[in-house]
Amino acid sequence: MQDTSAVNITVIVNGEARQVPEGETIAGLVSTMELDPERLAIELDRRIVKRAQWAAMRLRAGAQLEIVQFVGGG
Repeated sequence: MQDTSAVNITVIVNGEARQVPEGETIAGLVSTMELDPERLAIELDRRIVKRAQWAAMRLRAGAQLEIVQFVGGG
């Protein structure tokens, strides 16, 4: 019988600890958080990550993300 329990890691998102599955990507995190990727800028460990890299960028335990959401208005 195969063990299907997920292993979670802790990452820091905008200063708050958050549990994510091991191997989670930035794109997966954005989806889980139900954010509109077209309106975001993301920094991982003090480096801006281009949107084209989100699907391939796997998070590791202790990673620090800053997610900025742009809001339109006038």
